[in-house]
Amino acid sequence: MADAAVEIAPEIPFRSRRSSLAVLTSLLRNPLSAIPSEAFSEKLVLSRVAGRDSLYICDPALIQEALLRNAGALGKGDTLRRVLGPALGQGLLTADGAHWRWQRRAVAAGFQHDSLAGFLPAMIAAAEATRDGWLDKETWLDKTRPRDIGHEMMRTTFAIIIETMLSGSGDFDAGKVEGAITDYLEPSNFMFAYSLLRAPEWLPYPGRRRALASVAYLRETLGAMVAKRRASGEHRNDLVDMLLASADPESGRAMSDAEIVDNLLTFVTAGHETTALGLAWTFHLLAQNRAIEDAVLAEIEAVTGRNALKPEHVMALPLTKAVFQEAMRLYPPAPIITRQVEEPFQLGGVTLKQGMVLYVPIQAVHRHERLWDQPDLFDPARFLGEAARRRHRYAYLPFGAGPRICIGSAFATMEAVAILAVLLRAIRLKPLTQEPPEPTLKITLRPKRPLLMTVAARA
Repeated sequence: MADAAVEIAPEIPFRSRRSSLAVLTSLLRNPLSAIPSEAFSEKLVLSRVAGRDSLYICDPALIQEALLRNAGALGKGDTLRRVLGPALGQGLLTADGAHWRWQRRAVAAGFQHDSLAGFLPAMIAAAEATRDGWLDKETWLDKTRPRDIGHEMMRTTFAIIIETMLSGSGDFDAGKVEGAITDYLEPSNFMFAYSLLRAPEWLPYPGRRRALASVAYLRETLGAMVAKRRASGEHRNDLVDMLLASADPESGRAMSDAEIVDNLLTFVTAGHETTALGLAWTFHLLAQNRAIEDAVLAEIEAVTGRNALKPEHVMALPLTKAVFQEAMRLYPPAPIITRQVEEPFQLGGVTLKQGMVLYVPIQAVHRHERLWDQPDLFDPARFLGEAARRRHRYAYLPFGAGPRICIGSAFATMEAVAILAVLLRAIRLKPLTQEPPEPTLKITLRPKRPLLMTVAARA
């Protein structure tokens, strides 16, 4: 491979002129607005906040150079540890180095294609249960009652995670788990701001007590399930079994119950939250673009022959998949990647020093004026045919990038297509308002206000 300095011409980074006070104010209001506006048009943007240098990387080739070729020189950093560490401990999302690598290898087999295909019946069944619940005349007396589509999708994807990863465990209350996750994420803007200021971790902030209580509930619930499974010796061939049987190939050390909880909580939270949000934004966009929705319906009916959706149909719906992909371009569920430089290296003519914070602002990359034609337009054709093939791999990052790309990306996409195929052909959703929803960053990209929609059966 040629030297990076030859492949990538040196760039002169644009220096953001926003004051530290302006950035901190943005973080407290909505961390998404703390991304410099120049990140939507420039390749590199330098920012200095609270005496600390940060670099926003917005060019696909430079993102690849940083996250793939220099992955070993980067760590997750203090911000992620402070924001997610209390909940996820040292699981796949938060661990670094050798500890991350062996955990990744331990669960990789469960996310191979053959394993994923086996999950499709459960995905379809969960979507059908949601559909039937929406249309049940006995339990739903007022058909005009608006539904929070984000909440509805959370319930659906949570049911899938429980069934596919935890063998249908009856130890979980879906409503309490969703509420606990929301309570933990709600004050994350203060966590971001405090991390930037390097404030002491004991410093109180609004919602802190409730967030910590939510973490305690989630970890205790999962911990009790793991302890019960370990004591029983029962085997169910699920994620819990995989983690119980895993061991570090170098040391032979098995995972402790706490480490298993770290990873289960990572999959339970990230695994259903991000897909649910992607689906909610997809339904919102389709309601604004009925011609595209009609084309998706035509594809579904042609593939299924107007019969019930079967697992083999899910892989034969390219437009349905492209619609979900385009929704995640406009509203990436995880809209920013954070790394910290552990070993200095050169990137595009910039010397990155130890301790420097790197951001890949996915929200800006996905709407970058140099990378996308009419970047704010909803156009699923971007993910079909030649348009998809000629795009730089690192211009589209809904599941991250590099060695740490989300291990569940194929699972999430398959799940989303199955849910869309079941619900769209039976249900027509209508938004309560035409006003565009404001996205807000609560670690994941949530609508600031619920996406309220009315549900009607299709004729």
